[in-house]
Amino acid sequence: MPSVQANGISIEYQTHGHPEDPALLLIMGLGGPLILWEESLCNTLADQGFFVVRYDNRDCGHSTKMDSHPTPDGAEFAARWLTGEEIEASYTLTDMARDGIALLDALGIGQAHVAGTSLGGMIAQTMAIEFPQRVSTLISIMSSTGERSLSKPSPEAMAVLLTPAADTREAACVQHLASNRAIGGDPNLFPYDEARLTDRASRLWDYGIEREGATRQLLAGLASGDRTAGLRELSLPALIIHGTSDTLFGLDHGKATFEAIPGAKRIFIEGFGHDLHPGADEILVREITALCRTT
Repeated sequence: MPSVQANGISIEYQTHGHPEDPALLLIMGLGGPLILWEESLCNTLADQGFFVVRYDNRDCGHSTKMDSHPTPDGAEFAARWLTGEEIEASYTLTDMARDGIALLDALGIGQAHVAGTSLGGMIAQTMAIEFPQRVSTLISIMSSTGERSLSKPSPEAMAVLLTPAADTREAACVQHLASNRAIGGDPNLFPYDEARLTDRASRLWDYGIEREGATRQLLAGLASGDRTAGLRELSLPALIIHGTSDTLFGLDHGKATFEAIPGAKRIFIEGFGHDLHPGADEILVREITALCRTT
């Protein structure tokens, strides 16, 4: 995969579709490399007429690891955040948003539709707030405004965030399967597919798992504050996609994001959890395409 030097770091990325088509920038969540945007989904979006760009955030995948920065104790800082304490981090969501904008610069893209999931949704929101001239439309998926009064993750979901990374392929697969049981949504509506998840875990292992970087990303999210005021000032088409069975960011996080953005559209998917389950691909493609074609 290609990489570029942008915003002082190396950013790994991949594109799908034709460069002359409208750009759609995909931003993955906490510790997630670009391959978590599945190839099939990216190709389907490209078939809808988008130039799809997916990339590794700083501190994960094949992009620059911020190893010179201290690695915080994620559990300690999460507990401090939950009690209302102000958090400091060596970089913030603004820095991560600048990475994405710098990638667009390097690719010669002046404006893009921007979609992000979980922490990636927070980065996408930050891009729209701080670089409004660069963001055509905003799609925030299973994400949050960062408001502290919103519901907290379930104990099982919190454990997914804070459990140390496995140190063997076999252990990583077991951990991935267990994590999906905790956050993957209603298995009656979005079936738990062990073979699919094992394959994904193996691909993630081969691509590279970066737990220390994910912890620094977590701290960046905690330190970046509540975006509600900035979201209220947005003037662009926006779509909020959230699941009713999300145990990491409860449905109130999606509702708060929807209510903050003037004129936003919302899609609340029954039984959808905190995972890009392929069972939701048809909805995602349909709704993202419909929103982006309004501009």
